[in-house]
Amino acid sequence: MKLIPAIDLKDNKCVRLSKGKDNTSVVYNDNPVKQAKFFEKEGCKRIHVVDIDAAFGRLNVNKETILDIRQSVTTPIELGGGIRNRDNIFYWLNNKIDYLIIGSLAIKNISETISIANEFENKIYISLDQLNNKIMINGWIKKSNIGYKEIIKIYNKTKIKGFVITDISRDGMMQGINLKLVNQNLSITEKPMIIGGGLSSYEDLKNLKKLNHKNLEGVISGKSFYSGAIEIKKGIKIIS
Repeated sequence: MKLIPAIDLKDNKCVRLSKGKDNTSVVYNDNPVKQAKFFEKEGCKRIHVVDIDAAFGRLNVNKETILDIRQSVTTPIELGGGIRNRDNIFYWLNNKIDYLIIGSLAIKNISETISIANEFENKIYISLDQLNNKIMINGWIKKSNIGYKEIIKIYNKTKIKGFVITDISRDGMMQGINLKLVNQNLSITEKPMIIGGGLSSYEDLKNLKKLNHKNLEGVISGKSFYSGAIEIKKGIKIIS
């Protein structure tokens, strides 16, 4: 299992939001490239990058910064936020982003997403951003009409790389991992799964490791790192 640190970009700075709300951003580092280099030096096997501006429809704000991050480290990068059409997908994969995380498109246009996954085998993660058993889309501000179980069953049989599940109610809140939600999703997935939202302590990491599930690929560390609750090297050691 990987500890995957997050770089959430807004106005080309590393920020964290609370429950994904746009107006709650707090800047933690105004040099995302330096932050990415730190994560690589600490031994991270992947970096989670989210374009917050793009998720809310503000396209191209962080484009150059993302490219700079990609060029500054060799660590694999998974990128999400506002990736909602083929042109976005082609652009980022052509610019050597290793994996793309697709949310809204995967819910709104399943056939198109499956086609993309077939074309770029094992490069696409499906984002399942969950709030009160509903999948949220469009920057987590709109409820979809489809449940996570149905989506997982659909994409289980495709060539996606895996799923990224996020408990929106706990994202950035430092309230601990929702193990019940994690188990519910893991119980039906046939693909690797990355957990986001709620990580707050080393105890959370120990509890995830105890699950010992073959498809539990990693956990995302956002505010838990930036607030000082989790040190990267210690976290990696716990779950390795």
